[in-house]
Amino acid sequence: MEDDAGSFETMVDAVRAFHQKHDFKNTGGEDLTYRIALMTEELGEISACVTKGQSRQRLAEECADLFILLIGTAIAADFDLRQAFWEKMRRLNGRTSRMINGRIRVSEFK
Repeated sequence: MEDDAGSFETMVDAVRAFHQKHDFKNTGGEDLTYRIALMTEELGEISACVTKGQSRQRLAEECADLFILLIGTAIAADFDLRQAFWEKMRRLNGRTSRMINGRIRVSEFK
């Protein structure tokens, strides 16, 4: 499976297989509210890694957890994450940036 580890399709297939292995569709694992709670938990773990000075390896693992959950959410909600990514990147690249409180922001600034 890791032969083509760089392929996004391979990653999606791996997450889809994980969902099927554990029957997420029929056991609540694809419930979107539940998935939001799981992603929030993982984001908290990422925050703890940064604020508590944990290792980059631990940070990478927690980021991978969140990435897997994001891919799984796209599977559960039946949308193409790759397409959504590129559509959003096109919009982001059309935006201007501003410095706000000493940090760069790229937003629609409504």
